[in-house]
Amino acid sequence: MDVLSCEVSFEEIIKGSRFLSELIPCTSQTQAREIIKLQKAKYADSTHVVHAFIVGNNAEIMGMSDDGEPSGTAGRPVLDVLKGRKCTNCILTVTRWFGGTLLGTGGLVKAYSSGAKNVILQADSKKAFCELVEKATFSFTTDYNLYKLIKNHLEQFDIYNLKEDFAEEITLSGEIRASQFSKMSEILLNISNGKIKL
Repeated sequence: MDVLSCEVSFEEIIKGSRFLSELIPCTSQTQAREIIKLQKAKYADSTHVVHAFIVGNNAEIMGMSDDGEPSGTAGRPVLDVLKGRKCTNCILTVTRWFGGTLLGTGGLVKAYSSGAKNVILQADSKKAFCELVEKATFSFTTDYNLYKLIKNHLEQFDIYNLKEDFAEEITLSGEIRASQFSKMSEILLNISNGKIKL
């Protein structure tokens, strides 16, 4: 299962109508509602702001809306594309500015699916998706003489958002893959003769 790391957009014109597809990181249903509200305010001049979202570590919460388009022609195709990508914690909005030509139900399904597929292709080409991993936060303090040795050992782990605070002692904190936490703890205990505890 993948999660989105940054916003990605794609725009196309279909029979005079402008379609702007945007893929946005999102971690809860509440946040999804906030993003939809912001998108509708941002594009107040648009005809429709269709959306679909998937959130939860197991992609267990989903939602969608046709936002005034005929039932089943917009939100469902967008959600189907999202589900097909096997991703979670993201929302995909497709904003439409009507161009004067009716697309019909088949044309709408095709247009919204196309926007969703293309923004996901864009995200994949930008490597905007990354694997969803369970992380554990950590923090520990060491003296300066062990710092270089510890840094060398930390290179074997998947560490995210590492922060280093240099004062009388050095405090390191961040996140690590949950499955690697005990191994890192064991190494730190060994090289510090039991002084460093995560």
